[in-house]
Amino acid sequence: MLIKKRKKFSSPQRAIAIALASTVILASGNAQAIAFLLPENPHDSLIREFSEGANKQTIASKDEDLLDIARRFDLGQNEIIRLNPDVDRWLPKVGTQVQLQSERLLPNAPRSGLILNLPEFRLYYFPKSTGTGPASVITHPISIGRQDWDTPLGQTKIVEKKENPTWTPPESIKKEHAAKGDPLPNVVPAGPNNPLGLFAMRLGIPGYLIHSTNKHYGVGLRVSHGCIRMYPEDISTLFPVIKVGEPVTIVNQAVKVGWSGNSLYIEVHPPLENHQADDLLDIALDLIEYANDGVLPVLDGAALRTALTERQGLPIKIFEQDIPATVADSE
Repeated sequence: MLIKKRKKFSSPQRAIAIALASTVILASGNAQAIAFLLPENPHDSLIREFSEGANKQTIASKDEDLLDIARRFDLGQNEIIRLNPDVDRWLPKVGTQVQLQSERLLPNAPRSGLILNLPEFRLYYFPKSTGTGPASVITHPISIGRQDWDTPLGQTKIVEKKENPTWTPPESIKKEHAAKGDPLPNVVPAGPNNPLGLFAMRLGIPGYLIHSTNKHYGVGLRVSHGCIRMYPEDISTLFPVIKVGEPVTIVNQAVKVGWSGNSLYIEVHPPLENHQADDLLDIALDLIEYANDGVLPVLDGAALRTALTERQGLPIKIFEQDIPATVADSE
């Protein structure tokens, strides 16, 4: 089987780039947000936190549950639970090793503005390059619309930004709250009790926002009426750099496939829809074939099976290209 060799890239500033990739850009309390270096090869999709390696972990401390740890390392509740299925969510034993995440595959979408991948419960922001350093991507966990209040898919943009917003609940939400004995006012004033938090960015899709939240434990879950919620500390750093008119792409990609050098990876998340195992396998094989120039390679079947059954959202290598010796020796 002939497989086209993928071009490698190198840079004399690689050491500087690696340092930049692991720079903490937010330090609010114990929270951390990391800017990842974009791959030098634009066809590659794997981003890494270089200073940590693939097996990033921390230790549970006293008076700290998994949700506290998730927020400290900028993960959603869903991510920390999936990565640590055997750890008690509310009472992790002091000293327990907690698995984190330091590798991701980028969604298959134009790398500009904001990409929101709903099954991943994650936002990616691609700052415009200034020409003074390597390009980077910033990523944060989000919560999305619950069932019957789905977050819409498609291409849109940021049309308005508001700091300290008020909230005017629509009639549908007011009726829902009234039925539960929790009536809402016509306008919720700005402040700490406002469900929108301190920052809100309105999308071009009428009625939908990206906003902060006063219920941070819901980040990483399907809990909203369709809006996108973020940790307060995350949107506080994102809000000043996002401009009105910034493109926003909302996708539904439970299965992602992408390259890193000569290695092909797959990353699988629990789908929002009810998919059978064979459905996800068909989706995966189509994506693998597409990524490999229309050729389905001989895959690591055990690795592929692990990704599709465990659905932990971790990139797993499923194939590695052979480099002809004459080509490898000439580099």
